[in-house]
Amino acid sequence: VVFCFFFFFHIFRSAHELMGNSQPKKASPPQQEYAPPRQAKRTFSFTKIRDQYNTLEDVQRALRVAGLESSNLILAIDSTKSNETNGMRTFGGKCLHYLDPTGVIKNPYEQVIEIVGRTLEPFDDDKLIPAFGFGDTTTTDRSAFPFYTHKVCFRFTEVLQRYRELLPLLYLSGPTSFAPVIYRAIEIVRESKQYHILVIVADGQVIKVKE
Repeated sequence: VVFCFFFFFHIFRSAHELMGNSQPKKASPPQQEYAPPRQAKRTFSFTKIRDQYNTLEDVQRALRVAGLESSNLILAIDSTKSNETNGMRTFGGKCLHYLDPTGVIKNPYEQVIEIVGRTLEPFDDDKLIPAFGFGDTTTTDRSAFPFYTHKVCFRFTEVLQRYRELLPLLYLSGPTSFAPVIYRAIEIVRESKQYHILVIVADGQVIKVKE
């Protein structure tokens, strides 16, 4: 089983913007009596998660109450060029992947990796975190690249360290599609036969929603 958990920061969109108009169009009346009725379009629904937590411990407690005892984790990072344009408007004119040489200012991805690590890592028994990037010039919307080719990250501290090492080597591209990382997560689950939570960290701009 793969459970997808998305982190969208800075760019907030309504369900209509992300998925298109979710209300099915009314079918035109049949021209003849024997004509089959048109099939209504599939509708999408969204549920807002109430922000009712004051500490990370509150979140962890709520997850345990909801039935989460242990789960392996998978992390995916959006490496598309929209991080530059969105950062111009929301991150002081800098790319959302900007690395502060002094280490004082953390970019949104660094912040999310730390928060997710502190929140979900206690549920991961082996602390092995497969991490991927997607949307750069080498993968575009067709595949995803692993943070390591010969191993996986151990704890989120190594995920964050490896993220910072890879950034100078990346050329942001696109378009944005979550499909490649979701398929990679499915492959991992099929091989391990264990429950996983896939965390996708992105800027909120999705091009290929249907995939």
